[in-house]
Amino acid sequence: MQNHFDLFQLPATFALDMNALDCAYRDVQGRVHPDRFINATDAEKRVAMQWATRANEAYQTLRNPQKRAQYLCELNGVDLQTESNSAMPMAFLMQQMEWRDELGDARAAKDADALEALDEQVKLERKNRLTAIGEQIDSGDFEHAAQGVRALMFLEKFNEEVHYAFEALES
Repeated sequence: MQNHFDLFQLPATFALDMNALDCAYRDVQGRVHPDRFINATDAEKRVAMQWATRANEAYQTLRNPQKRAQYLCELNGVDLQTESNSAMPMAFLMQQMEWRDELGDARAAKDADALEALDEQVKLERKNRLTAIGEQIDSGDFEHAAQGVRALMFLEKFNEEVHYAFEALES
C-alpha cells in the first residue's frame, strides 16, 4: 500500500511544499471524487469513496506539521509511544512546571496580559520545536524527532489550556 507521500507523488520530507501538496490533493480528489462515479456500479462507488476518504486523511496528515512529523517518524520505523512514553528532558519538564505556574497565576489574577505573554512564549517554543524536528527528520534522526514530536504534543495541549483561560476571562 502506498504511503501518503506516494499518493500525492511528493518527496517524503518534513519540509513539504504546501502549494504542491494542495495541487496534488486537488488532482487526486478530481480523479476519485464520488460525484464522478454517479453512474458507476455500487462496487466502483465504494472504491471511489474509499480513495476519496484516504486522500482526505492523507491530506490532513501532511498539511499539519505535527501530524506530518509523527507520520514520518512512524513511516521510518519509530513508534512515538505517545500513550506509554512520556519521558522528557529535565529542562523541558521544568519549563512545563514554570508555564503551569504562570497559567495558574494568570487565571487567578484574571490577567489577560500575562495570558497573552504566555501564549507568545508557547508559540515561539512550538515554532522552534518544529524547526528542530524538521531538521532532525530531514537528516534521518527520527529518534530525536520523535522526542520533539512528543514535546510538541504537550505544547499543543497546553496552548489549548491557555486559550480556554482566555475564553474564561471573556465570559
